[in-house]
Amino acid sequence: MTMKYLLILFVCMHHWAHAQDIDPNKRLLELGIQLGEMKAPIANYAKAIQSGKLMFLSGHIPDETAGKKTRGKLGVQLNVEEGREAARLTAISLLSTLQHYAKDLNNVKRIVKVTGMVNADPSFTQHPSVINGCSDLLVAVFGEAGKHARSAIGMSSLPLDAAVEIEMIVELK
Repeated sequence: MTMKYLLILFVCMHHWAHAQDIDPNKRLLELGIQLGEMKAPIANYAKAIQSGKLMFLSGHIPDETAGKKTRGKLGVQLNVEEGREAARLTAISLLSTLQHYAKDLNNVKRIVKVTGMVNADPSFTQHPSVINGCSDLLVAVFGEAGKHARSAIGMSSLPLDAAVEIEMIVELK
C-alpha cells in the first residue's frame, strides 16, 4: 500500500512539474512580441558575459519606438505609465540579447536579478512602479522562473536621456 501511494505521488508530481514548464518562445508569440536582432554595444563593452551558468547582461536602454516615449526624465517629461512602457521595451531588448547569447530562451533556468535605473526628477519616488514594466514581462514570459531579486534606483541622468537603463543576471540550464 505504501509503495503504491508513493508511485502515485511520484507520477502526480512528475505530471505537475511538466505542466509548469513554460516555453518562453511560445509565450512571446502569445504576447505578440517578436524579438529583434541584438544591437551592437555603443561603447567599449560586451552586451553579455557568461561565467559558469550565470549570464550577466549589461545595462540596456529602450529602443526608440514610434509612438512611444522612451526618452526624458520621469516626473518631468514622462509619467509612470510611459516609464513602465519604456521598461517593458527595455526588457524586450534584454531578451533579444539573451536569446543571442543563450541560443534559445528555453536554455534559461531562471532570471536571478534585475537592476533598474530610472532617469528621475529628485522628487520622483515611484521607481519600483516604473521597473515593474520589465519585471511583469519577465514573469509573463518565464512564469515562476521569471521572478527575480530586484533593485529600482533613481538616477539624475542616463545615457542618451533614456527613461530607464536595466541590467540583468540570468541562470542558464
